[in-house]
Amino acid sequence: MFLVIEARSRAPMLDLHLLKVPTFNGGLIAAFAISASLFSLLTYVVLYLQNVLGSSAIDTGLRLLPMTGAIFFTAGLAGRLTGHVPTRFLIGPGFALIGVGLLLMRGITPSDDWTHLLPGMIVAGVGAGLVNVPLASTAVGVVEPARAGMASGINSTLRQVGIATGVAALGSILASQASSATVSHLTRTPLAGRAHQLAESVSDGSALGAIQAVPPHLRGIAAGAARTGFVDGLNVILLVGAVVALVAAALTLVLIRQRDFVGQGAGSRGAPPQPQTEAERATIAAG
Repeated sequence: MFLVIEARSRAPMLDLHLLKVPTFNGGLIAAFAISASLFSLLTYVVLYLQNVLGSSAIDTGLRLLPMTGAIFFTAGLAGRLTGHVPTRFLIGPGFALIGVGLLLMRGITPSDDWTHLLPGMIVAGVGAGLVNVPLASTAVGVVEPARAGMASGINSTLRQVGIATGVAALGSILASQASSATVSHLTRTPLAGRAHQLAESVSDGSALGAIQAVPPHLRGIAAGAARTGFVDGLNVILLVGAVVALVAAALTLVLIRQRDFVGQGAGSRGAPPQPQTEAERATIAAG
């Protein structure tokens, strides 16, 4: 009903005609994909650091600083490059780096420390920095300034949809994989009768309480199975996130075109026009 109303409205909140502009669609895909891949996965990386490795909240934050620092540094570099490099050659390679970074984070084993994640976090952070800056201007660069707020709002909505979809989908996959791996690990142990109960606790985040309910001499087996199950599930969703990012890299390279930007000629190699008024700057910053 929303789409029907918007199609018939004289002043729609979502101008469906914008979906005919390849660059606008590329921006929407990018907004959805960066949230549905890297940023959604951070939820489960934090759970791994705290619930599996036993890191405190402060320690977990410190371990994520290399990714944050890489985003911060690369965003400044991307800001300088936007006036000289076509937008798609920042967003597309940025997603490729996110995909590579997530693949580097895969392969975790139950005996690994957090440092296994470090190279992948840095590479993915560099990629996210390259994507975020030009993505904000891509959202509003394909419309005239009077409609920049609408374009920015649509782009922001896709980011939120990406987070909601990513966290839900990746969490469901993680729970299923972790449960299956836990049951498999406990099949030939004295805890085989409790395998499904323990597997359910791993998938819903209550593994610590379930382990405490096990007889003391069997808690080591239960803890090992829970750790193995979660790690297996995390490896699977890291792969899923990498695939999402790599697909986004290919699509944004194809769809985002400089000639679609308002004020850009067909042969222009520059970035989208920079905002000239305080209102335009505020709109892009909010996006």
